[in-house]
Amino acid sequence: MTKGFPKNFLWGGALAANQVEGAWNVDGKGLSVADVAVYKSNLKLDDYEGHVAISSKMIEKAAADPDDKHYPKRRGIDFYHHYKEDLALFAEMGFKTLRVSIAWSRIFPTGEELEPNELGLQFYDNLFTEMKRLGIEPIVTLSHYEMPLALSLKYNGWVERKVIDDFVRFSNVCFNRYKDLVKYWLTFNEIDSINRHPFTTAGIIPDRCPEGKEEKLIYQALHHQFVASALVTRDCHKIIEGSQVGCMLTKLTTYPNTCNPQDVELTLKKNLHNYFYSDVQVFGEYPVLIEKMFERKNIKIKMEPTDRDILKNNTVDFISFSYYMSLTESAKDGMERTAGNTIMGVKNPYLPSTDWGWQIDPVGLKISLIELYDRYKKPLIIVENGMGAKDVVESDGSIHDDYRINYFREHFKQMKEAVEEGVELFGYTSWGPIDLISAGTSQMSKRYGFIYVDQDDEGNGTLKRSKKDSFYWYKKVIESNGEYLD
Repeated sequence: MTKGFPKNFLWGGALAANQVEGAWNVDGKGLSVADVAVYKSNLKLDDYEGHVAISSKMIEKAAADPDDKHYPKRRGIDFYHHYKEDLALFAEMGFKTLRVSIAWSRIFPTGEELEPNELGLQFYDNLFTEMKRLGIEPIVTLSHYEMPLALSLKYNGWVERKVIDDFVRFSNVCFNRYKDLVKYWLTFNEIDSINRHPFTTAGIIPDRCPEGKEEKLIYQALHHQFVASALVTRDCHKIIEGSQVGCMLTKLTTYPNTCNPQDVELTLKKNLHNYFYSDVQVFGEYPVLIEKMFERKNIKIKMEPTDRDILKNNTVDFISFSYYMSLTESAKDGMERTAGNTIMGVKNPYLPSTDWGWQIDPVGLKISLIELYDRYKKPLIIVENGMGAKDVVESDGSIHDDYRINYFREHFKQMKEAVEEGVELFGYTSWGPIDLISAGTSQMSKRYGFIYVDQDDEGNGTLKRSKKDSFYWYKKVIESNGEYLD
């Protein structure tokens, strides 16, 4: 019987370029879709769900604004200039790995250049070299909500098939440049999120879609991402000997709110649709039920004759996923709903919630691991998990975040149980090991990190980094390979 975590388990954390780097107009970087994401104060619960309001007019206004005041992702936490300091803190915690992303528009400012931006490439050379020096294995996401804005404006993002070629060119440049530094790659972050926020995920601008055609174009864009993912998986295996390429899914584990068969049916369909996105990348084909759904909705996906072969012959090596909370589903109207990871669900009365309404469900992580491994029989890695919370800095500078320690402790216990039951889990990267700009709300006050960053929602602060109590606790967890939890 397996006892505890594997010997070479990859403990670490996860970041996205658009939420930490800053330096949005430095060293030749072009605008990305993240650079026009607006911070809104006094957010309502409904603002956390689904389609973030965006229009051509809003984008044009943002693109013309030379400031970062209303666009927090432009400034991030200035990781671009603080990365050595931050990596040293991660190394002090004992990180075995760090998941990061490459900002596409830092390498190809508009996405269509034939030659890459050397200054952009050099930054990631420096970043990955420093990580390797510290014994931190890079896990690199190629597309993490930061496609060049120019491709969105010119082609309505991934709706246009040509963007496949632009992405493959970008990816191949990265593979060739960093083949001696990076072994683990992810293609698209939370590829399933295209239905929840199509602009953020795929550069799709709703007012540029013909009336009534937005859903069809979303699935067309998704198909282009599936093909692109398969092509770059093929290329990575050719260019980097021994490389491993994974897909990335938002694991939206959903329970029936009651044992009413209608609740059970709704839940089944919701979970099957969540699996659709990883099914294509793992099995290399569209699920039959999804093909039937397209028929019912009169959605015809344009495919080239070789597309299905490309998908079938270039499947991923492992599955990575984010897990923050579980949801419930009910056929009954008027049920209380609560927020999740850019999604809403019926509130579960058996679970507590974070300050932002996300329900805390450690057992749901174990359930997710068992479901995923049973379905795919491929290695798994959790690449996002954590809780956004309001931290208080005491007069002596200390930050007591027992709530965060408790959150991770209970999730790690469930991870360990899943491994002991036979799940092949090879790593874990907490989301936001250092405070960063929130993906959905662009807030700084929604803090995830073991490391505090002195910056508020308006960008005021010294950017000083400080260790929270959870910093020292996670250090002990890593030292003991998950045996020290209490």
